[in-house]
Amino acid sequence: MGKGLSHMPSTHSKADRHRGGRHFSLYMLLGAGLLLLGMAASISLGAARINIATAWQALFQYNHDFSEHQVIRFLRLPRTIADIIVGASLAVCGAVMQGSTRNPLADSGLMGISSGAAFGMAVCFAIFPNSPYMINILYSCMGASIATLLTYTIASVGARGMTPQRLVLAGMSISMLFGALTTVIVIKYRIGKSMLHWSSGSTASAGWVELAVVTPLFLASIAVAISISRSITMLSMGEEVASGLGLHTKKTRLMATLIILVLTGLAVVIVGPIGFVGLIIPHAVRFLIGVDYRYIIPMSALYGAAFLLIADIFGRLYNRPSETPLGIIFAIVGVPFFLYISRKIRRDGV
Repeated sequence: MGKGLSHMPSTHSKADRHRGGRHFSLYMLLGAGLLLLGMAASISLGAARINIATAWQALFQYNHDFSEHQVIRFLRLPRTIADIIVGASLAVCGAVMQGSTRNPLADSGLMGISSGAAFGMAVCFAIFPNSPYMINILYSCMGASIATLLTYTIASVGARGMTPQRLVLAGMSISMLFGALTTVIVIKYRIGKSMLHWSSGSTASAGWVELAVVTPLFLASIAVAISISRSITMLSMGEEVASGLGLHTKKTRLMATLIILVLTGLAVVIVGPIGFVGLIIPHAVRFLIGVDYRYIIPMSALYGAAFLLIADIFGRLYNRPSETPLGIIFAIVGVPFFLYISRKIRRDGV
Protein backbone atom coordinates (compact mmCIF):
# COMPACT_ATOMS: atom_id res chain seq x y z
CA MET A 1 0.00 0.00 0.00
CA GLY A 2 1.10 3.51 -0.77
CA LYS A 3 4.56 3.08 -2.34
CA GLY A 4 4.36 6.50 -3.90
CA LEU A 5 3.24 8.38 -0.81
CA SER A 6 5.56 10.47 1.27
CA HIS A 7 4.97 12.87 4.11
CA MET A 8 8.34 12.41 5.78
CA PRO A 9 11.91 12.50 4.55
CA SER A 10 13.32 9.15 3.54
CA THR A 11 15.47 9.05 6.67
CA HIS A 12 15.03 10.56 10.10
CA SER A 13 17.84 11.96 12.17
CA LYS A 14 18.85 10.03 15.25
CA ALA A 15 17.72 12.98 17.37
CA ASP A 16 14.27 12.95 15.73
CA ARG A 17 13.88 9.23 16.22
CA HIS A 18 14.79 9.22 19.88
CA ARG A 19 13.77 12.61 21.24
CA GLY A 20 10.32 11.24 22.10
CA GLY A 21 11.72 8.51 24.32
CA ARG A 22 12.96 11.00 26.88
CA HIS A 23 9.44 12.30 27.57
CA PHE A 24 7.37 9.25 26.64
CA SER A 25 6.69 8.16 30.23
CA LEU A 26 5.69 11.68 31.22
CA TYR A 27 3.26 12.05 28.31
CA MET A 28 1.78 8.63 29.01
CA LEU A 29 1.31 9.54 32.67
CA LEU A 30 -0.37 12.82 31.71
CA GLY A 31 -2.59 10.98 29.23
CA ALA A 32 -3.56 8.39 31.85
CA GLY A 33 -4.48 11.18 34.26
CA LEU A 34 -6.57 12.90 31.60
CA LEU A 35 -8.30 9.61 30.79
CA LEU A 36 -9.09 8.91 34.45
CA LEU A 37 -10.55 12.40 34.88
CA GLY A 38 -12.61 11.88 31.74
CA MET A 39 -13.89 8.55 33.03
CA ALA A 40 -14.92 10.10 36.35
CA ALA A 41 -16.73 12.92 34.51
CA SER A 42 -18.37 10.51 32.07
CA ILE A 43 -19.77 8.38 34.88
CA SER A 44 -20.98 11.38 36.89
CA LEU A 45 -22.33 13.71 34.20
CA GLY A 46 -25.31 13.31 31.91
CA ALA A 47 -29.01 14.06 31.73
CA ALA A 48 -29.08 13.40 35.48
CA ARG A 49 -26.07 14.62 37.47
CA ILE A 50 -24.74 12.05 39.92
CA ASN A 51 -22.01 12.95 42.40
CA ILE A 52 -18.73 11.06 42.29
CA ALA A 53 -19.29 9.46 45.71
CA THR A 54 -22.52 7.83 44.50
CA ALA A 55 -20.78 6.75 41.32
CA TRP A 56 -17.99 5.17 43.36
CA GLN A 57 -20.54 3.28 45.47
CA ALA A 58 -22.30 2.07 42.33
CA LEU A 59 -19.02 0.59 41.10
CA PHE A 60 -17.84 -1.08 44.30
CA GLN A 61 -20.91 -1.27 46.57
CA TYR A 62 -23.68 -1.82 44.08
CA ASN A 63 -27.26 -1.77 45.35
CA HIS A 64 -29.89 -2.64 42.75
CA ASP A 65 -32.54 -0.78 44.74
CA PHE A 66 -30.90 2.57 43.93
CA SER A 67 -31.80 3.93 40.50
CA GLU A 68 -28.58 5.95 40.41
CA HIS A 69 -26.57 2.76 40.83
CA GLN A 70 -28.45 1.14 37.96
CA VAL A 71 -27.81 4.15 35.72
CA ILE A 72 -24.08 4.00 36.50
CA ARG A 73 -23.67 0.24 36.22
CA PHE A 74 -25.79 -0.45 33.13
CA LEU A 75 -25.73 2.80 31.15
CA ARG A 76 -22.85 5.13 31.89
CA LEU A 77 -20.07 2.64 32.64
CA PRO A 78 -20.59 0.61 29.43
CA ARG A 79 -20.82 3.86 27.48
CA THR A 80 -17.58 5.09 29.01
CA ILE A 81 -15.76 1.88 28.11
CA ALA A 82 -17.21 2.05 24.58
CA ASP A 83 -15.90 5.62 24.21
CA ILE A 84 -12.43 4.44 25.21
CA ILE A 85 -12.48 1.52 22.76
CA VAL A 86 -13.73 3.63 19.84
CA GLY A 87 -11.35 6.52 20.47
CA ALA A 88 -8.31 4.28 20.85
CA SER A 89 -9.29 2.19 17.82
CA LEU A 90 -9.71 5.14 15.47
CA ALA A 91 -6.54 6.88 16.67
CA VAL A 92 -4.41 3.75 16.28
CA CYS A 93 -5.94 3.17 12.82
CA GLY A 94 -4.85 6.66 11.81
CA ALA A 95 -1.35 6.21 13.21
CA VAL A 96 -0.84 2.84 11.50
CA MET A 97 -2.22 4.14 8.19
CA GLN A 98 -0.12 7.30 8.24
CA GLY A 99 3.03 5.35 9.03
CA SER A 100 2.56 2.42 6.68
CA THR A 101 1.41 4.52 3.70
CA ARG A 102 3.51 7.64 4.48
CA ASN A 103 0.35 9.66 3.91
CA PRO A 104 -0.33 12.48 6.40
CA LEU A 105 -4.01 12.60 5.38
CA ALA A 106 -4.68 8.95 6.16
CA ASP A 107 -7.78 8.35 8.28
CA SER A 108 -10.33 5.55 8.17
CA GLY A 109 -13.14 8.08 7.67
CA LEU A 110 -11.43 10.01 4.89
CA MET A 111 -10.25 6.85 3.11
CA GLY A 112 -13.82 5.52 2.77
CA ILE A 113 -13.15 2.60 5.13
CA SER A 114 -15.72 3.68 7.71
CA SER A 115 -18.37 4.14 5.00
CA GLY A 116 -17.59 0.65 3.72
CA ALA A 117 -17.97 -0.72 7.23
CA ALA A 118 -21.29 1.12 7.57
CA PHE A 119 -22.44 -0.41 4.28
CA GLY A 120 -21.53 -3.84 5.62
CA MET A 121 -23.62 -3.15 8.71
CA ALA A 122 -26.60 -2.12 6.56
CA VAL A 123 -26.34 -5.35 4.57
CA CYS A 124 -26.19 -7.31 7.81
CA PHE A 125 -29.26 -5.55 9.22
CA ALA A 126 -31.13 -6.24 5.97
CA ILE A 127 -30.23 -9.94 5.69
CA PHE A 128 -29.92 -10.87 9.36
CA PRO A 129 -32.11 -8.45 11.34
CA ASN A 130 -31.51 -10.18 14.67
CA SER A 131 -28.01 -11.44 14.06
CA PRO A 132 -25.47 -12.01 16.87
CA TYR A 133 -23.04 -9.20 17.53
CA MET A 134 -20.12 -11.16 16.11
CA ILE A 135 -21.92 -11.38 12.76
CA ASN A 136 -22.33 -7.60 12.79
CA ILE A 137 -18.59 -7.21 13.35
CA LEU A 138 -17.83 -9.67 10.54
CA TYR A 139 -19.98 -7.79 8.04
CA SER A 140 -18.57 -4.46 9.19
CA CYS A 141 -15.00 -5.69 8.60
CA MET A 142 -15.97 -7.16 5.23
CA GLY A 143 -17.43 -3.83 4.12
CA ALA A 144 -14.30 -2.06 5.33
CA SER A 145 -12.14 -4.52 3.33
CA ILE A 146 -14.06 -3.88 0.10
CA ALA A 147 -13.86 -0.11 0.56
CA THR A 148 -10.13 -0.27 1.27
CA LEU A 149 -9.46 -2.35 -1.83
CA LEU A 150 -11.48 -0.01 -4.04
CA THR A 151 -9.92 3.14 -2.60
CA TYR A 152 -6.33 2.01 -3.09
CA THR A 153 -7.07 0.56 -6.53
CA ILE A 154 -8.62 3.80 -7.78
CA ALA A 155 -5.89 5.95 -6.23
CA SER A 156 -3.16 3.84 -7.89
CA VAL A 157 -4.49 4.26 -11.44
CA GLY A 158 -2.50 6.67 -13.59
CA ALA A 159 1.09 7.54 -14.38
CA ARG A 160 1.68 9.49 -11.15
CA GLY A 161 0.63 6.58 -8.99
CA MET A 162 -0.70 7.04 -5.49
CA THR A 163 -0.32 10.45 -3.85
CA PRO A 164 -1.90 11.78 -0.63
CA GLN A 165 -4.29 13.98 -2.59
CA ARG A 166 -5.32 11.20 -4.99
CA LEU A 167 -5.88 8.83 -2.08
CA VAL A 168 -8.12 11.31 -0.28
CA LEU A 169 -10.11 12.02 -3.44
CA ALA A 170 -10.52 8.31 -4.05
CA GLY A 171 -11.55 7.80 -0.43
CA MET A 172 -14.13 10.57 -0.59
CA SER A 173 -15.55 9.11 -3.80
CA ILE A 174 -15.82 5.67 -2.22
CA SER A 175 -17.41 7.23 0.88
CA MET A 176 -20.11 8.86 -1.26
CA LEU A 177 -20.64 5.64 -3.21
CA PHE A 178 -21.08 3.48 -0.14
CA GLY A 179 -23.16 6.17 1.55
CA ALA A 180 -25.56 6.09 -1.41
CA LEU A 181 -25.63 2.29 -1.44
CA THR A 182 -26.34 2.24 2.29
CA THR A 183 -29.27 4.63 1.75
CA VAL A 184 -30.66 2.38 -1.01
CA ILE A 185 -30.53 -0.64 1.31
CA VAL A 186 -32.14 1.30 4.16
CA ILE A 187 -35.03 2.35 1.92
CA LYS A 188 -35.49 -0.98 0.15
CA TYR A 189 -35.45 -3.13 3.27
CA ARG A 190 -37.08 -0.56 5.55
CA ILE A 191 -34.42 -0.72 8.22
CA GLY A 192 -34.39 3.01 8.90
CA LYS A 193 -35.21 2.60 12.59
CA SER A 194 -32.40 0.11 13.11
CA MET A 195 -29.89 2.27 11.25
CA LEU A 196 -30.99 5.61 12.68
CA HIS A 197 -30.01 4.93 16.27
CA TRP A 198 -26.78 3.19 15.27
CA SER A 199 -25.65 5.81 12.74
CA SER A 200 -26.34 8.83 14.97
CA GLY A 201 -22.77 8.78 16.25
CA SER A 202 -23.39 7.84 19.86
CA THR A 203 -22.14 5.12 22.22
CA ALA A 204 -25.31 5.41 24.33
CA SER A 205 -26.61 2.01 23.23
CA ALA A 206 -23.43 0.11 24.16
CA GLY A 207 -24.04 -2.66 26.69
CA TRP A 208 -22.09 -5.31 28.52
CA VAL A 209 -23.01 -8.04 26.03
CA GLU A 210 -21.59 -6.06 23.11
CA LEU A 211 -18.49 -5.04 25.05
CA ALA A 212 -17.79 -8.66 25.97
CA VAL A 213 -17.54 -9.46 22.26
CA VAL A 214 -15.64 -6.34 21.18
CA THR A 215 -13.10 -5.96 23.99
CA PRO A 216 -10.97 -9.08 23.33
CA LEU A 217 -10.71 -8.22 19.62
CA PHE A 218 -9.83 -4.63 20.49
CA LEU A 219 -7.11 -5.59 22.97
CA ALA A 220 -5.61 -8.15 20.59
CA SER A 221 -5.53 -5.64 17.71
CA ILE A 222 -3.92 -2.93 19.84
CA ALA A 223 -1.33 -5.44 21.07
CA VAL A 224 -0.48 -6.46 17.49
CA ALA A 225 -0.27 -2.80 16.43
CA ILE A 226 2.21 -2.09 19.22
CA SER A 227 4.19 -5.24 18.39
CA ILE A 228 4.77 -4.08 14.80
CA SER A 229 5.36 -0.43 15.73
CA ARG A 230 9.10 -0.70 15.04
CA SER A 231 8.35 -2.06 11.57
CA ILE A 232 5.90 0.81 10.97
CA THR A 233 8.70 3.24 11.83
CA MET A 234 10.88 1.58 9.18
CA LEU A 235 8.09 1.81 6.60
CA SER A 236 7.67 5.50 7.39
CA MET A 237 11.29 6.02 6.29
CA GLY A 238 10.52 4.77 2.80
CA GLU A 239 10.29 1.47 0.93
CA GLU A 240 13.96 1.29 -0.02
CA VAL A 241 15.22 2.17 3.46
CA ALA A 242 12.88 -0.36 5.10
CA SER A 243 13.96 -3.13 2.71
CA GLY A 244 17.59 -2.21 3.25
CA LEU A 245 17.09 -2.63 6.99
CA GLY A 246 15.85 -6.17 6.37
CA LEU A 247 12.11 -5.51 6.81
CA HIS A 248 9.64 -7.81 5.04
CA THR A 249 7.57 -4.88 3.78
CA LYS A 250 4.69 -6.86 2.23
CA LYS A 251 4.14 -8.84 5.41
CA THR A 252 4.20 -5.67 7.52
CA ARG A 253 1.75 -3.88 5.21
CA LEU A 254 -0.59 -6.88 5.31
CA MET A 255 -0.56 -6.93 9.12
CA ALA A 256 -1.09 -3.16 9.20
CA THR A 257 -4.05 -3.47 6.84
CA LEU A 258 -5.64 -6.22 8.94
CA ILE A 259 -5.27 -4.09 12.08
CA ILE A 260 -6.90 -1.14 10.32
CA LEU A 261 -9.81 -3.23 9.07
CA VAL A 262 -10.53 -4.89 12.41
CA LEU A 263 -10.27 -1.72 14.50
CA THR A 264 -12.35 0.28 12.02
CA GLY A 265 -14.95 -2.48 11.93
CA LEU A 266 -15.16 -2.54 15.72
CA ALA A 267 -15.48 1.25 15.97
CA VAL A 268 -18.22 1.40 13.34
CA VAL A 269 -20.18 -1.43 14.98
CA ILE A 270 -20.17 0.47 18.28
CA VAL A 271 -20.68 4.09 17.26
CA GLY A 272 -21.31 4.23 13.51
CA PRO A 273 -19.17 6.02 10.92
CA ILE A 274 -17.32 9.00 12.38
CA GLY A 275 -14.15 10.59 11.08
CA PHE A 276 -11.14 12.79 11.87
CA VAL A 277 -10.14 11.11 15.17
CA GLY A 278 -7.51 9.11 13.30
CA LEU A 279 -6.32 12.23 11.53
CA ILE A 280 -6.02 14.59 14.50
CA ILE A 281 -4.59 12.42 17.28
CA PRO A 282 -1.53 10.90 15.51
CA HIS A 283 -0.49 14.34 14.23
CA ALA A 284 -0.79 15.83 17.71
CA VAL A 285 1.13 12.91 19.22
CA ARG A 286 3.83 13.12 16.53
CA PHE A 287 4.28 16.81 17.34
CA LEU A 288 4.86 15.94 21.01
CA ILE A 289 6.87 12.74 20.79
CA GLY A 290 8.61 12.62 17.40
CA VAL A 291 8.44 10.14 14.54
CA ASP A 292 9.11 6.82 16.29
CA TYR A 293 5.95 4.69 16.08
CA ARG A 294 7.00 2.67 19.12
CA TYR A 295 5.87 5.78 20.99
CA ILE A 296 3.26 7.13 18.57
CA ILE A 297 0.99 4.07 18.55
CA PRO A 298 0.54 3.56 22.33
CA MET A 299 0.24 7.31 22.89
CA SER A 300 -2.33 7.57 20.10
CA ALA A 301 -4.38 4.83 21.76
CA LEU A 302 -4.32 6.63 25.12
CA TYR A 303 -4.99 10.16 23.86
CA GLY A 304 -7.52 8.96 21.27
CA ALA A 305 -9.52 7.31 24.06
CA ALA A 306 -9.37 10.48 26.19
CA PHE A 307 -10.24 12.71 23.21
CA LEU A 308 -13.37 10.79 22.25
CA LEU A 309 -14.44 10.46 25.88
CA ILE A 310 -14.21 14.23 26.38
CA ALA A 311 -16.06 14.86 23.11
CA ASP A 312 -18.85 12.52 24.19
CA ILE A 313 -19.18 14.29 27.53
CA PHE A 314 -19.40 17.63 25.70
CA GLY A 315 -22.06 16.18 23.38
CA ARG A 316 -24.14 15.08 26.35
CA LEU A 317 -23.92 18.40 28.20
CA TYR A 318 -24.03 20.99 25.39
CA ASN A 319 -27.75 20.74 24.70
CA ARG A 320 -28.93 18.70 27.67
CA PRO A 321 -31.17 16.68 27.82
CA SER A 322 -30.71 16.22 24.05
CA GLU A 323 -27.34 14.98 22.81
CA THR A 324 -25.09 16.31 20.07
CA PRO A 325 -23.90 13.43 17.83
CA LEU A 326 -20.18 12.72 17.87
CA GLY A 327 -20.03 12.96 14.08
CA ILE A 328 -21.02 16.64 14.22
CA ILE A 329 -18.49 17.45 16.94
CA PHE A 330 -15.61 15.82 15.08
CA ALA A 331 -16.59 17.42 11.78
CA ILE A 332 -16.45 20.88 13.38
CA VAL A 333 -13.02 20.16 14.87
CA GLY A 334 -11.66 17.96 12.09
CA VAL A 335 -12.42 19.91 8.91
CA PRO A 336 -10.21 22.91 9.83
CA PHE A 337 -7.45 20.51 10.88
CA PHE A 338 -7.77 18.62 7.57
CA LEU A 339 -7.50 21.89 5.62
CA TYR A 340 -4.42 22.87 7.63
CA ILE A 341 -2.67 19.56 6.91
CA SER A 342 -3.64 19.74 3.23
CA ARG A 343 -2.21 23.23 2.95
CA LYS A 344 0.98 22.14 4.69
CA ILE A 345 1.38 19.27 2.22
CA ARG A 346 1.03 21.64 -0.75
CA ARG A 347 3.47 24.07 0.81
CA ASP A 348 6.03 21.31 1.39
CA GLY A 349 5.58 20.08 -2.17
CA VAL A 350 4.50 16.54 -1.27
